Amino acid sequence: MIYCGIDWAERTHDVALVDDKGELLAKRRITDDAAGYRILLDLLAEYGDTEDTPIPVAIETSRGLLVAVLRQSQRQIFAINPMAVARYRDRHSVSRKKSDPGDALVLANILRTDMAMHRPLPNDTDLARAVAVLARAQQDATWNRQQMANQLRSLLREYYPAAVDAFATWQNGLCRPEARELLKLAPTPAKAARLNRTQIQAALKRASRKRRIESDAERIRQVFRADWAHQPPLVEGALGQQMLALLGQLEAACTAADNLAKAVEEAFPQHPDAEVILSFPGLGVQLGARVMAEIGDDHTRFADARGLKAYAGASPITRASGKKSSITRRRVKNDRLNHAGYLWAFAAPNGSPGAKAHYRRRRDEHGDWHAAALRNLFNRMLGQLYHCLQEHELFDEQTAFPVPLAAAA
Repeated sequence: MIYCGIDWAERTHDVALVDDKGELLAKRRITDDAAGYRILLDLLAEYGDTEDTPIPVAIETSRGLLVAVLRQSQRQIFAINPMAVARYRDRHSVSRKKSDPGDALVLANILRTDMAMHRPLPNDTDLARAVAVLARAQQDATWNRQQMANQLRSLLREYYPAAVDAFATWQNGLCRPEARELLKLAPTPAKAARLNRTQIQAALKRASRKRRIESDAERIRQVFRADWAHQPPLVEGALGQQMLALLGQLEAACTAADNLAKAVEEAFPQHPDAEVILSFPGLGVQLGARVMAEIGDDHTRFADARGLKAYAGASPITRASGKKSSITRRRVKNDRLNHAGYLWAFAAPNGSPGAKAHYRRRRDEHGDWHAAALRNLFNRMLGQLYHCLQEHELFDEQTAFPVPLAAAA
């Protein structure tokens, strides 16, 4: 067996090949371009790399063009965590020395000694990987939008509390197009106090508002004309300019989140597993796409449901030493999948009587706190999702949460 380790960087990559005895067969530094990728593939072919028996590769990342080139065949690619590589490095040298060619050699030796202890990259389809890109980008855009809205709200509280109060009754507040139109029309409280009903109604109509225009316009007008504290005029004008700059960033973040959400709605339903995922209560298109983005569609990725639950951080972890033992929640996990699981478990009881009963039982009989009860519900429904994806079956309420015989009687 030949094993390959690659220490990647921005412009160059160090490659090392070792045999099953640990002897260094070849080392090479390649550039991060098409020419460098061809040199790498020729080097692997020189040492026996074929389509039937590809040489496994260890690298510290799972993304990028280099990984995409290596994934074009049936090659096993192991994305090793850099923290794990640092621990393996200490096995070969106690002087704490580090070099890029040395790290490539360490990565190759990781496969030689402990390849069975590491999981290769899943063999997902191109459609699943495309959905993963869109779902993660939409999630990042949503977080960025909320961050910009929080910054804008913090600035408005310094000089424009009337705007915060006027938009507080709307869901998503400052992220709504009506709020953004009004802030562009009146960036300072002095200008807002001079707005009349017609101007406010026109701003609401420009934001595509169809109902309750007159009542909301009157309410906003009264809030703007109430008695509020003010900054000095020059300071207020400067803060208004700063607010408009933040408003432009928020507008771009809202547009990006909306466009990516539409792209997810177009791509995700095309996947064969979408029907199974969307059959579960609490999973819509956006949240279901986030779940599939982290799970993938390679059904051999996890040996059983326990592996998936541990990967998502839904199952607890036991720490035992001597007479002491403790059971706590997992902190090393896939944070994106864990966040999606919290939202899933939060929404599932609204569409599933069995999920609602399970949550109440965890709260009342076991004494779990809200987050712990949701995590337990996520753990159970994740196991059900694993089974349904393996068998390509839709969610069934009676099978997932069977009614006890005593209650049925």
